Amino acid sequence: MATKTGFRLKGKSRDSYLELVLDFPLASIKSERHLAEAQKMLDRLLANGALNQGEETYLEALSDLVGTYEDQHHAIEPASDAEMLRHLMGAKGVSQIQLSRQTGLPKSSVSEILAGKRPFSRQMIRKLAAYFDVEVSLLAANI
Repeated sequence: MATKTGFRLKGKSRDSYLELVLDFPLASIKSERHLAEAQKMLDRLLANGALNQGEETYLEALSDLVGTYEDQHHAIEPASDAEMLRHLMGAKGVSQIQLSRQTGLPKSSVSEILAGKRPFSRQMIRKLAAYFDVEVSLLAANI
C-alpha cells in the first residue's frame, strides 16, 4: 500500500527524476563496483550544471546512498589534534607565536600539541574554537 506524502514532483521534474531512476535505480550500495557506477552517475549529474528539482532530488538521494556506503566501508579517522591545529593555523596564516599571544595559550603547550606530545585540554578547545571561529565539536573529536 502506497503512503501519501506532501512531497510531489510534477511535470518535467518528475519525468527527469523517473528517467534517472530507470537509468540507475536508487538502492543501497553493496559493492565497490556498484559504488563506482554510482560515482559515475554523480559525476554526470554534477557536470550538467543547473539541475531541475527532479534531478536535484535524485542527486541528493544518490549522494546519501554513496555517503552511507563510504561511511561503512571507507571510514576516515578523525584528524589528530596536531593535524587539526596545524591545518587551522595554516588556513588562518598564523604562527605558533601569534597563536600563543592571541589566545593566551602558553607557547610550550602549542608546541607540545603540534609535536603530538599532548592532546587538547577542554580549556584549550574552548579558546581555540573561539579564536578560529569553529564549532567546539570539531576540536573535541578525539576526547
